[in-house]
Amino acid sequence: MKQNKYDETDFFSAYKQMPRSVKGLEAAGEWHVLRALLPDVKDKDVLDLGCGFGWHCRYARQEQAHSVTGVDISEKMLEQARKQTDDPAITYIQLPIEDISFAAEQFDVVLSSLALHYIESFADICQKVYECLRPGGSFIFSVEHPLFTARNEQDWHYDDQGKRLHWPVDHYQLEGVRKTTFLTDNVIKYHRTISTYLNDVMEAGFILKTVREPIPSDEMLKQDAGMQDELRRPMFLIIAAEKVKMESFKRGNIFSRFYVLSV
Repeated sequence: MKQNKYDETDFFSAYKQMPRSVKGLEAAGEWHVLRALLPDVKDKDVLDLGCGFGWHCRYARQEQAHSVTGVDISEKMLEQARKQTDDPAITYIQLPIEDISFAAEQFDVVLSSLALHYIESFADICQKVYECLRPGGSFIFSVEHPLFTARNEQDWHYDDQGKRLHWPVDHYQLEGVRKTTFLTDNVIKYHRTISTYLNDVMEAGFILKTVREPIPSDEMLKQDAGMQDELRRPMFLIIAAEKVKMESFKRGNIFSRFYVLSV
């Protein structure tokens, strides 16, 4: 199911008011971790899946990427991205992530920020990313953490006074659709376990480089007392992987899987 909530007026209006929408990457609690995992993009060709307002696209060009392609399903999101972008080296394409079809070995870096938990078949996307990456290329993405997406409610348990008691986890092993509330009702996400994320990446042929469960920066924790609750449960999962150059590490190669699991 290719849901496009971002083009619904109420949803988009609420999304535009979020701090990360107004202030950009520095207002995103996980950005300091994702940024540290990005490779040197100078003179590289970059693909951003679920580019939204284009913040990561413009960042890549600031870091002297050769070209950047941003893909997003939402016309409204891309309209905002184009308004904020004055750079012929950045191309925005309105397209569901599931429908991407780029040339083999077209990009050096593929990144995605908080978009792939809206995709039904993560394994298919991993395979498409693998094919369009050049040998030695990097795949870095963030998603909502599986402990966050496990329940439809995706919220804390509260006491009678509205105080947050704990973050409940249930139905963790039951992967699939979650009908959630995020800004508005009936937002479709796809829950999958941590092992599924990791195994789908490896099965596509990648070697895992880093797995992180980021927390807000020290500066954010000091500025906003409410951010302390982000230390009580993980909200995001970030995975960095590489398409290796060596022929012996082809997809499905037994030695490749051994290497991945032993580094």
